[in-house]
Amino acid sequence: MYRQVQRLAPDLGAKTPSYGTVFNIVRDLPVDLLTLAHDGTKAYSETFELIHRREAEGPNAIWQADHTPLDIMLVRPGGEAAKPWLTVVIDDHSRVVAGYYLSFEDPSVLNTSLALRQAIWRKEDPRWIVWGIPDVLYTDHGSDFTSRHLEQVSADLKIRLVFSLPGKPRGRGRIERFFSTINEMFLCELEGYAPAGGAVRGKPTLTLAEFDVRLRTFFLDVYHRREHAETKTPPAERWEANGFLPRMPDSLEQLDLLLIQVAKTRQVRVDGIYFQGLRYISTTLAAYVGETVTLRFDPRDMAEIRVFHGDRFLCRAVCAELAGASVPLREILRARNHRRRELRGILRDRQSTVDTLIEMKRGEITEKEDAPPAPAAKPAAKQSAPALKRYRNE
Repeated sequence: MYRQVQRLAPDLGAKTPSYGTVFNIVRDLPVDLLTLAHDGTKAYSETFELIHRREAEGPNAIWQADHTPLDIMLVRPGGEAAKPWLTVVIDDHSRVVAGYYLSFEDPSVLNTSLALRQAIWRKEDPRWIVWGIPDVLYTDHGSDFTSRHLEQVSADLKIRLVFSLPGKPRGRGRIERFFSTINEMFLCELEGYAPAGGAVRGKPTLTLAEFDVRLRTFFLDVYHRREHAETKTPPAERWEANGFLPRMPDSLEQLDLLLIQVAKTRQVRVDGIYFQGLRYISTTLAAYVGETVTLRFDPRDMAEIRVFHGDRFLCRAVCAELAGASVPLREILRARNHRRRELRGILRDRQSTVDTLIEMKRGEITEKEDAPPAPAAKPAAKQSAPALKRYRNE
């Protein structure tokens, strides 16, 4: 740089500065100016731009949702190994896991819907105390988060969707740190651990279902009970601390109708509904034999399906082979007899209505027959025929 100054100074008619002067000028250049000039806008913004640290006022005020491929190889049903995708929803205030979904498939609207369904509804496990509808859902610009379906769900449940700035993941720092926690405290201890750019540890042996059990145990017994480095409080305790009452949808069926997009149409047969090679039965279906219905189901639990007729929820139909329980014969007989009596009642009502209408019509005909005859109209005057008959050949 000093040599370039020596060449330029005579051409400009200026005195050539000393080497020390050039060195002092370069040394005093601001670091942010050098970063912007040499590394570009993105590096400058990540290092020097002022940021706002968002703090949720309480539980369920803000939820964050995101996807990530986990650094572990699991055994697929066909025997080959692959990395699973994790879709997770966390509470911004407490850092507690509200819901998640594991799959070998790429992120989709269905994965997000299933994770949100689990996050919103009450959990069967008493250790998992998180539920309710959030005020804000904070996500990135993924196609599943910006879909029309999620927009409609948010409008129906009164959730405000907020998206981070494209290309600037700093607003999602908490969920990114959560993914790092999974890697550092859980995945690194399992067989099949495959960090980015590293070799796979051991031989993958876990299936997706087995891994799901271990991951849930880690969430509920370790992560939720361990003091968080930033809040200095275990996530589960921080979520319960305020003693608030979360907002909830009217029913699980309403939530399923909004969130779960796996919908198929089937015809109700005399022995139930056939779907995916399985038979589902419910006594409520006795009144809908021959009708076309819509099925909605959770791909993680095929033991039961939810049946809708139009937009109205009908029932939950169970598969005896998967649910471990079947509908007793007496219940089926009771449903058949009830439907038969209902139809006979409808037939009697309609027959009565028809008979009444026929009697009314017969009464009108009798009245017409008994009525005095109407005065005869005067016959029209006959025109006299011509006296002379003419023929064509004339």
